Amino acid sequence: MIRYKLLAVALSIFLVLDEEFSVSKAETPQPDKNKQTTIFAIPNPEINQEQKQEQEPVSSAEPLTVTATVYFPEPGQTDETPFITADGSKINEKNPKKHRWIAVSRDLHTRWGGEINYGDSLVVSGISEELDGLYIVRDTMHRRLRNRIDILVGRKDEIIGKWNNVQISKFIASNEAEG
Repeated sequence: MIRYKLLAVALSIFLVLDEEFSVSKAETPQPDKNKQTTIFAIPNPEINQEQKQEQEPVSSAEPLTVTATVYFPEPGQTDETPFITADGSKINEKNPKKHRWIAVSRDLHTRWGGEINYGDSLVVSGISEELDGLYIVRDTMHRRLRNRIDILVGRKDEIIGKWNNVQISKFIASNEAEG
């Protein structure tokens, strides 16, 4: 009887560790070794004008015009793993909006012939002062949707909407654009 209890405890510990660290996740995306990874800070609104010009986004191409919506990390709006994005990132359940992550429609993603990849930073404008800004692509949308982005927010944020004529462009740090 004690063996069964010990086995149950060991299994419980494994499941907790698995959930926390995704130990048994079979398909983990591998980073592109040829691509330099950089984490960008979201510009602080209290920056002086000179600092702001240094951080202004530089687009590698013309901005795309898309339709934007918001989504919540819950099974009705995602797959059966609502707190894991398509690239394997784990969503903070208490404050999903703080990540500033978005999902893009598959026609925009490089895997299906588009120009945007997981981990790309996008500048979004044309929604609102609160939602415009820098986001990181971490997810994709259902295959039936085209020319769309979906901004990750929490249900408690009470943000619902659909916005047309939203502009998105890839963010390139000014030092990368010069080199």
